[in-house]
Amino acid sequence: MRYFLVAYMILPITVVLADLLPVQFKAPTAAHFRDIVRNDTFDFGCRPIAHPTDDGQFTLHALLTEEQIAHVTKEYASMPELSVHRQLVKRAATAPIGTGDRFKSGTVAPIGLGTKASGTTISSIMNVAEISSAVLGLVNTYSVTSITLPYKTFNGATQSAAYVGAGSDKSKYHLYLSAGVHARERGGPDQLIYWISDLLAANSSGSGLSYGKKTYTNAQVKSVLSAGIVFFPLVNPDGVTYDQSSGSLWRKNRNTKSGSSGSSVGVDINRNFDFLWNFRKYFDSSESPASTSPSSETFYGTAAASESETKNMVSVYDSFPKIRWFMDIHSAAGDLLYSWGDDDDQSTTTTMNFLNAAYDGKRGVVDDSVYKEYIPSTDATNVKNVAAKTIAAMKAVGGRSYTTMQAVGLYPTSGASDDYAFSRYWAKSGVNKVYGYTMEFGYSTNFYPTLTEFNENILDTNAGFMDWALAAISVGLE
Repeated sequence: MRYFLVAYMILPITVVLADLLPVQFKAPTAAHFRDIVRNDTFDFGCRPIAHPTDDGQFTLHALLTEEQIAHVTKEYASMPELSVHRQLVKRAATAPIGTGDRFKSGTVAPIGLGTKASGTTISSIMNVAEISSAVLGLVNTYSVTSITLPYKTFNGATQSAAYVGAGSDKSKYHLYLSAGVHARERGGPDQLIYWISDLLAANSSGSGLSYGKKTYTNAQVKSVLSAGIVFFPLVNPDGVTYDQSSGSLWRKNRNTKSGSSGSSVGVDINRNFDFLWNFRKYFDSSESPASTSPSSETFYGTAAASESETKNMVSVYDSFPKIRWFMDIHSAAGDLLYSWGDDDDQSTTTTMNFLNAAYDGKRGVVDDSVYKEYIPSTDATNVKNVAAKTIAAMKAVGGRSYTTMQAVGLYPTSGASDDYAFSRYWAKSGVNKVYGYTMEFGYSTNFYPTLTEFNENILDTNAGFMDWALAAISVGLE
């Protein structure tokens, strides 16, 4: 198998993140990429995605060093049907990071695009301090309550979430959204905060919301708020602080326990949740849903939920026991994912499930008949219907393309936040069932959007959040 030769040649190379270059592999079928994505030394962005092209081919986007490009080009020279291409499209300057504090230590509330005139734009991405200041501005201006989460990050940051819409009874809160898990995926915290600010401003003024061509009534605004929203806008402050200061496409947190320098620093929070975390045990040996190497972008950590950021995300479920719907905001792919992410879904064989040790070592091979993850048919219908309505809203804003799919796609993952959310119902006695989603805004491996793209992303995702919430309410909150 070619993968092993490529991995052998790539492993000794020290990856300098600032030297990563956008490339795309091209092949006649998505299956041609299977060996490539099993190489956990490659950076495939948030996750490997095979995109169909107009000429009937498929492309796979990645970020590689010059050395990696040279090696993989040589390795696949004898396979003309699979090629690697540098992406040489010249892009406009990326959206700037804000300086200072536009929210003035929480005395000024953020104002989103949904309550502003069409064509209005926001001039920069929030810096880390501004994210906290913006939430404080919501607390001081509206009926938002902030809560301090129990665990400090590796670099000593205190983390906060907030809730709004359903009063003081935490059992009345059913929607949970998080952002900023992967440091380099710029704009996610902004999108979440501006959406909350739009809801609150529209509720206060008795108006509706407009996102491009998509509009919402004040009655819909009130309906979404009454569902009870918990939001955690910056899950990975250490990583975002580093990425914003270095421009290094940093993904992980900044934990140095497993490695103290370069790419060996940090854990991928979105491979650290307690869902089939020990993938060497649970998955087929040919699959790499995460990585045991600290130098990998998908390093899974030293134990399930070893990271403070992971623990804090999980703690929200304990504080708000009736959460039913969860959304984790990421980039960059332009799609919406629903469970499961470890293998194909099926609704007929209940014993074929992630808790059954009889299937250990057999999970993760897509399109085979050995193992498929059980999901009740009603749940499958619910998550698909809500996903479809969400991306329809995102498309309606301005016509950008979005897709929805099962999270496994062509290649499995383990330890992800959306699967963890859904798995709790079966793995932990007495807890609520939670439908988990991952929203991937933007374009493949385009983690640093231009200012125009940054504003488009806000409009698209905010409309998506609205229809996701409205569809969730329609399906049921209890």
